[in-house]
Amino acid sequence: MAHPTLHRRRPWITLTAALAAGSLIALAPQFSADAGEENAAVRAPAGSPVAENGQLRLCDTTLCTAQGKAVQLKGMSSHGTQWYEQCLTDGSLDALAQDWQADVLRVSTYVQEDGYETDPAKFTRIAQRVVDQAIERGMYAVIDWHMLTPGDPNANTGLAKKFFTDMAKKYADQPHVFYEIANEPSGVEWSEIKSYAEEIIPVIRQYDPDGIALVGTRAWSSLGVSEGADEREVVDNPVDAENIMYTFHFYAADHDDEYLRTLSRAADEIPMFVTEFGTQKASGDGGDDFAMSQKYIDLMEQKNISWTNWNYSDDSRSGAVFKAGTCAGDEWAGTGVLKPAGVWIRDRIKG
Repeated sequence: MAHPTLHRRRPWITLTAALAAGSLIALAPQFSADAGEENAAVRAPAGSPVAENGQLRLCDTTLCTAQGKAVQLKGMSSHGTQWYEQCLTDGSLDALAQDWQADVLRVSTYVQEDGYETDPAKFTRIAQRVVDQAIERGMYAVIDWHMLTPGDPNANTGLAKKFFTDMAKKYADQPHVFYEIANEPSGVEWSEIKSYAEEIIPVIRQYDPDGIALVGTRAWSSLGVSEGADEREVVDNPVDAENIMYTFHFYAADHDDEYLRTLSRAADEIPMFVTEFGTQKASGDGGDDFAMSQKYIDLMEQKNISWTNWNYSDDSRSGAVFKAGTCAGDEWAGTGVLKPAGVWIRDRIKG
C-alpha cells in the first residue's frame, strides 16, 4: 500500500479566527504540552461534526451518532509526520475543516522509517499537537499507529502499549478520537493480528472505554484479499472486544471489483472503516483511476462506510493532494494548490 448519512454541517468559524475576533474565549481549549497528561473534555465549535454528532458509537455494523442515527465520516489522512509535519498547520487544518468541510483527520505516526521508535516522546508530542488541532476545529481524529515494515504488529507491541497509554490517558474524556491500532499488517496470519488486538485494546479501555478501536486486517488491510483470503476469516473469528471496527485499504488503479465486492460483503456483517485509499496504484503514485474510485465512493456512501483518503501533503507522488511546495507557503484553500487527485477528493468530501 501507499507509503504509502452524516448531517452536513452549517458553516462555522474556526477557533483560531474566533479568538482573533475575541468572540469565542469560552471555547478556548487548554491543552497540555506533556505527553500522556489528561485533558478535560473540550467543547466543539457550534455546527462542527463533533458538535452535531457527539460521541460516536456502533449500531450493529453501522457507525452512529450519539442520537443513534447512521453517520458516514469523510476526510483525509496525513502523511508520516517525520517527513510532512509542516503540512499540518493551523492554516492547512482550517482549510480542511472549512473549505473541504471534512469530518475527520487521520493522524499517521509511523513506527519505523525514522518515526516513533527513534524518539517516542517527540512523536507522541507531534501526534497530540495535531489531534488537538483537529479537536479545536470540531473534527474527529483517527490516531493511526502506522506500522508498515515489519508487517507483524506483534513486533512493536511494547511500543504500541506505551503510545496508546499516552494517547488514551490524554483523550479519555474527548468524544473526538478513534484508535487505529495497526495500519497495514502483512505476511502474518489473522490469528496473530487478532491476538495483538486483544492485547492492545485493553490498554486503551483502561482509560477510554468509549473511544472506538480500529483493527487492521490481513494483507495490508485488504481483509486478506491481497494474500489470497477474504473477509470470512474475520467474520468467522472476530476480535474478542467491544466497540471496535475493522479497516480496509484500497488503491483504485490496482484494486478492482474483487476488492470492492469483498468490502461490500464484509460491511453487511462487521463494522468497516476505510482508513486509507487512493485513486492511484498501491504505491500512491501513477495515473488516477477516477472511474473505479467512484465505484468505491458510491458503495461507501450506500453502506455508510466512513473513509479517509491518502494523503494530505505535498509529497511528489500523485496521491498527495497538494502541489509541490504548497506546505512551505500559507495558501491552502481552493483548487489552485491541488493536484488532480486533490481536486477530485475535495469535491467528494464537500459533496
